[in-house]
Amino acid sequence: MKELFDISSLECSKRVTKRYSTSFSLAIKLLAPKIQNDIYAIYGFVRYADEIVDTFHEYNQVELLDEFEADLHKAITRKISLNPILNAFQDVVIRYDMMDLVNPFFKSMRMDLVKKEYLTQAEYEEYIFGSADVVGLMCLLVFVNGDRKRYDELKHNAMKLGSAFQKVNFLRDMKHDFETLGRIYFPNVNLSTLNNEDKKDIVAEIEADFRSALIGIKNLPKESRLGVFIAYKYYLSLLHKIKKTRSEEIMNKRIRVADFNKLFIIGKSYVKFQLDAI
Repeated sequence: MKELFDISSLECSKRVTKRYSTSFSLAIKLLAPKIQNDIYAIYGFVRYADEIVDTFHEYNQVELLDEFEADLHKAITRKISLNPILNAFQDVVIRYDMMDLVNPFFKSMRMDLVKKEYLTQAEYEEYIFGSADVVGLMCLLVFVNGDRKRYDELKHNAMKLGSAFQKVNFLRDMKHDFETLGRIYFPNVNLSTLNNEDKKDIVAEIEADFRSALIGIKNLPKESRLGVFIAYKYYLSLLHKIKKTRSEEIMNKRIRVADFNKLFIIGKSYVKFQLDAI
């Protein structure tokens, strides 16, 4: 029975999520059970693509990414893949008709393999759209159960949330991205001489994204609102910590939110959710 294979495929996606991101795993657990597996499937797929372009430097990354994309297309055509991550994801792509979001994602992944610096705002926004915004939109389709009218209403806010998450990641991982991967994502910013004024401008841009994102979160279906709100609060907390950190420190260490603070965020968010105060 393929049903058993599909269940084991989802278990693989769930395990990948837990292994790579405890924060997202906690947030997903607070979504309604009926949508958790679809989000695990999306995260597992995105995580594996990220691994190809960010980690596998001793291998032919272009070839690996090409094969990963080709295997996904085969999986969608056949409605099955022996790669459990792709098997779980193809089912989500087909059910929610989201292939138009997958293509720009791969485009941004390829940009990571060939592009080291984003000199213009247009390039920067194109990369963020494909690497983060479309992931937010994939999740939104799940959250609204494929309701395209509601999707269109919340699309802008979901993209802003994806952008905010990605930009916070850029700030958090700046040292690694610059020194190890040689990447500079923020246009017109010299990371060798990053100053507090540059950081202040970047933070202000992200705060604007978060404000727009919150509007959308408040209008999500109740079964997805709490999990998304907790992810939002976690990243907002991380941004506030970065905001208080001097620019030279950001280039010397990876900023983190302590586990105790993560638990506090979850508890406080849950109370707000119960009081309908999100």
